[in-house]
Amino acid sequence: MHHHEENHGHYNRLFAIGVVLNVVFVLVETVAGFAANSLALLADAGHNLVDVLSLLLAWGAHTLASSKPTHRRTYGLRRSTILASLISAVALYGALGAMAWEAVGRFQSEAPVSGKVMIIVAAVGMLINGLTAMLFARDRHHDLNIRGAFLHMAADALVSLGVVITGVVLMYSGWLWLDPAISLVIIVVVLGSGWGLLSESLNLAVDAVPSHIDAREVREYLEKLPGVESLHDLHIWGMSTTETALTAHLVMRGREGSYDAFLSDTSSALHQRFAIHHATLQIENGGLEDGEERWSCGADCDSAITGAV
Repeated sequence: MHHHEENHGHYNRLFAIGVVLNVVFVLVETVAGFAANSLALLADAGHNLVDVLSLLLAWGAHTLASSKPTHRRTYGLRRSTILASLISAVALYGALGAMAWEAVGRFQSEAPVSGKVMIIVAAVGMLINGLTAMLFARDRHHDLNIRGAFLHMAADALVSLGVVITGVVLMYSGWLWLDPAISLVIIVVVLGSGWGLLSESLNLAVDAVPSHIDAREVREYLEKLPGVESLHDLHIWGMSTTETALTAHLVMRGREGSYDAFLSDTSSALHQRFAIHHATLQIENGGLEDGEERWSCGADCDSAITGAV
């Protein structure tokens, strides 16, 4: 338990640093964008603002994932982590649409832009985004929201580099169309980086098998367990962005004695091999006729046997 608390504190520190750094930078970049009349800077600021929102959502989600269950919410508020990443992805796409609209308008009316301000501000942005991405690099494989935060920040650092280059070219060439052009490029970059987050969030929201788990492999593993004749009603879904659950009915004929050791070993193995944290397995003697309903087990299995890690 001590390790969990320590981990929680570690995440809280990461998120707090990331959010404060980026909120300050978004404010600076917005003011500079209006001062320099640069749409690329404003696009970058909007882009960074959405990332701050997704950081806040990821932070909230991480906190909610460790919420205690209640009589009414028997999973606690874990599920909200999935909603958070979905909202974050949708907000990202909404902001991009608005910016694309503005950029297209800018091609008609070429407004003067200050290249020098663009270069300085975007260079600072590159530094801040790079630092924030490094904070999250180590933990990005464990949690969808942390991965979302890392991807956003890494993409931002690249985008800021693009803005620096644009500023330099604009100063020496005076090509004003570069400003809306680069803001459109920024939008395309972010569309790409946000797609994985959107599709995985949608998948988790409809209880699909999380992308890091191969359902066929899990099925094969369970079918090959000693004593298992067949398997039905296998479900694997994400309880949160970090935790996965599984339920299955295993048909095992003619076995004497307790199933406790078998269940606890199987649950441990599912945890180790497939990162499935909560496994609930129901054992049946296979005494059903074909016409009978699967779920009305009768006296053969009056209670579902649970093995949760």
